Amino acid sequence: MGQAFTRLAQVIALLRERCAWTAALTHESLLEYLLEESYEVIEAVEAGHTGAEDAAELSGELGDVLFQVLLHARLQEEAGNFSILDVVEGLTGKMIRRNPHVFHPDGTLAESTTGDPAEIERAWDAAKKIEKPRRGSPFDGIPASLPALALAAKTQHRARRAGVAVPAAQTGTGASSSAAVPVWDGEKELGDLLFETVRQATERGIDPEAALRAAVRRFTAGSPPMTD
Repeated sequence: MGQAFTRLAQVIALLRERCAWTAALTHESLLEYLLEESYEVIEAVEAGHTGAEDAAELSGELGDVLFQVLLHARLQEEAGNFSILDVVEGLTGKMIRRNPHVFHPDGTLAESTTGDPAEIERAWDAAKKIEKPRRGSPFDGIPASLPALALAAKTQHRARRAGVAVPAAQTGTGASSSAAVPVWDGEKELGDLLFETVRQATERGIDPEAALRAAVRRFTAGSPPMTD
């Protein structure tokens, strides 16, 4: 695999040197492709392209995402900042540090491990806190550009892991929103409810994406900072 990866990196370097289109790419111009290729991976998984018969579809989409990663790394190598080797080594070190239930600090395998997901998450969070000591909130590092639903879900997940309560929102009448939201059961009914919420919002001229982002901002603004 090492030789194949090295050859791929060489091919991309040659494209940057000899292909006018590839040579003109920048970090900024690549962003739309990175986003598009990532969504195509999601689509391939959701379409069920993970079995032996049609896994080639997913393999190809993953290759397109890897191409984006290698291009970004190549741009930085040309600028004299870092190379794809630094990216790989940095990721390897991070995975070792953040998974002490699997690895010793030197990268050798631990003699025993744990099957407790909560313990694994605590170890991950502790390692991350050491790596990023300037972060004072459990929500630091969540990309603000995430789609609103993903942003809300990630924010609430971080809150729960940090022990921050996620209370029901208040309606205009002062009653909790949980009393106003129809009862739903399962993914299909939830999807229909979200679709109907968007329909009502757009009929009233409200941008549902912006409304949900604003709700996330209100929640994070009122949450306490991280404590040791």
